[in-house]
Amino acid sequence: MSDNTLEIKNLHVEVEDEKILNGVDLEISKGEIVALMGPNGSGKSTLAKVLMGHPAYEVTEGEAYFKGENIFELEPDERAHLGLFLAFQYPKEITGVSVSNFLRTALNSRRDDDDEIDPVEFQETLHEQMELLDIDKEFANRYVNEGFSGGEKKRMEVLQMAVLAPEIALIDEVDSGLDIDALKIVARGINELTGDDMGTLLITHYQRILDYVEPDTVCVMLDGKVAKKGGPELAERLEDEGYDWVREEAAA
Repeated sequence: MSDNTLEIKNLHVEVEDEKILNGVDLEISKGEIVALMGPNGSGKSTLAKVLMGHPAYEVTEGEAYFKGENIFELEPDERAHLGLFLAFQYPKEITGVSVSNFLRTALNSRRDDDDEIDPVEFQETLHEQMELLDIDKEFANRYVNEGFSGGEKKRMEVLQMAVLAPEIALIDEVDSGLDIDALKIVARGINELTGDDMGTLLITHYQRILDYVEPDTVCVMLDGKVAKKGGPELAERLEDEGYDWVREEAAA
């Protein structure tokens, strides 16, 4: 079991006695981008939420290991400290908390009390990452997601990822609601951040973000399980033909 890989094995999940995930097997390793595609209701977003410890979901069977730990035995903050990160599909507003204070507090929460980041050093780091994502410096003084456009909210999610430097990033439909310019900026951030120190699970409905973020592996989720895996060409076929052929192939 590699410390560089998040390994999900036979994961079954229910919410309010309704079964959502039906035996998911999946691996995400540092240095790679795994695109997870599938129709509405297939379980993609549920998987991301379960991995980060959303309390509404019950794991009834299965395990997920990272760095030798079964993450389902850890609290959400412990999973974050271990190196996991979730970029939300629908980010929440936090009135009264500036972007700068929010990110500095989040970063320091992952450090020992005697190793908190110097405020000047933090501002330098923040401004570097904001420049990468084409975000105006004044953005740092705004309240988190309050009055943000859809594109700004998604860039905020990627900015958090850039500042916190997780080892495994779970990105839930970051492309939804973005115009082409915002999509390119967000994609550039994902490409820049994914590397030897970080692996990415990119959850998406559509192939269009994959025009700018090339995945190493494409997985198709149907009816709560991974029904097919392939390379980037799989996403192109899904764009052309939809999901019915995958369902028919899986049932054969």
